[in-house]
Amino acid sequence: MCKWMLANLGPTCVLSGNNEKSVPQILIRDLKFEKKSLAKLMFSPDQENHPSKAPVKYGELIVLGYNGSLPNGDRGRRKSRFALFKRPKANGVKPSTVHIACTPQAAKAISNKDQHSISYTLSRAQTVVVEYTHDSNTDMFQIGRSTESPIDFVVTDTVPGSQSNSDTQSVQSTISRFACRIICERNPPFTARIYAAGFDSSKNIFLGEKAAKWKTSDGQMDGLTTNGVLVMHPRNGFTEDSKPGVWREISVCGNVFSLRETRSAQQRGKMVDNETNQLQDGSLIDLCGATLLWRTAEGLSRTPTVKHLEALRQEINAARPQCPVGFNTLAFPSMKRKDVVDEKQPWVYLNCGHVHGYHNWGNKEERDGKDRECPMCRSVGPYVPLWLGCEAGFYVDAGPPTHAFSPCGHVCSEKTTAYWSQIPLPHGTHTFHAACPFCAHQLAGEQGYIRLIFQGPLD
Repeated sequence: MCKWMLANLGPTCVLSGNNEKSVPQILIRDLKFEKKSLAKLMFSPDQENHPSKAPVKYGELIVLGYNGSLPNGDRGRRKSRFALFKRPKANGVKPSTVHIACTPQAAKAISNKDQHSISYTLSRAQTVVVEYTHDSNTDMFQIGRSTESPIDFVVTDTVPGSQSNSDTQSVQSTISRFACRIICERNPPFTARIYAAGFDSSKNIFLGEKAAKWKTSDGQMDGLTTNGVLVMHPRNGFTEDSKPGVWREISVCGNVFSLRETRSAQQRGKMVDNETNQLQDGSLIDLCGATLLWRTAEGLSRTPTVKHLEALRQEINAARPQCPVGFNTLAFPSMKRKDVVDEKQPWVYLNCGHVHGYHNWGNKEERDGKDRECPMCRSVGPYVPLWLGCEAGFYVDAGPPTHAFSPCGHVCSEKTTAYWSQIPLPHGTHTFHAACPFCAHQLAGEQGYIRLIFQGPLD
């Protein structure tokens, strides 16, 4: 059973600066679990339901910007989270024969639909075709915008704060139809590696004349896709001690390079010999329009589950936080209603962190936008509803939800907000900024998040 610890902090007030007012308040600070209860809550669903019969899971891909599901719900291969399981039969491929050929001979290899191949067009007169053969030791999973059958996980452009799938479809996509492929070893330790580009319905990858391509030192061909596939591996894994790594670009053959000057520049970056395309828990994959988080099966087993987050929600509500103005009890709505503002919904002043219910106090006509004056400390700033972060895979620890991202108001643990606030996510063709993982809104303010100050019940 979880028990919230309510600590009366006396006459203090958290402001954007160091100013203080004498306002009594209560801050939800700590959460303690009995070991058995925590272990049960923290088990991954597969382990919990079928401890011995569960299929081998390589890991999961989670799309940043969605709070547990797509706006209109997950359907088929288009979803916010995709699990990679060991296939009944291996479908991996590996390079075999290289043809340095003119058009007729190259066309013959490419048209062979039973043979995977990558075609590098050097000029109108010359094409290099690398044939790929079956690899019984690996499984292949393909990600992209296309809905054709070779794509296992259909990904579309993420629009910050989108409320429906039509919001994303109205944007001209920059994600490749066959963006990338992940190759997983079928035997322990089930290593997963990422490669730019995916095979189409004819089992081919085409790199045209304008694509960046070159011959490697050992005589093999390699190249980059138009907008590239970027990867960032966090330092210290995906834990409460994680720190951001360096963004790199992955080639069609899985080599690692520094970033190009702009996303689609013809000139490749410098090769990074001491880094690999092997994914690790917490690796981020950017497809120029959507960013995916890779979680290993082992990492997920240490991650909070939806049950755990629901227990945290119930414990917050059981503490009966109160609006200091209306004295009404506040409550986070159920996770099924995570996008609908409820009358008991907690709201927060983003400059100071004071939590209220919705009211019109300080709502003066001369103020622009959402800026309001906090009745507790008089600081002026945005006033937004609070939403629980429901996608458990984004959490770096199992701490209580005491902090919120700014300006969106998504609530999670302190260390989770601290981690994501320092991750520069690719935006457009050459910029980076930190964003909320639950909605993709660019973070604002000095830190990008705030500590929440709840008013306790008066009785």
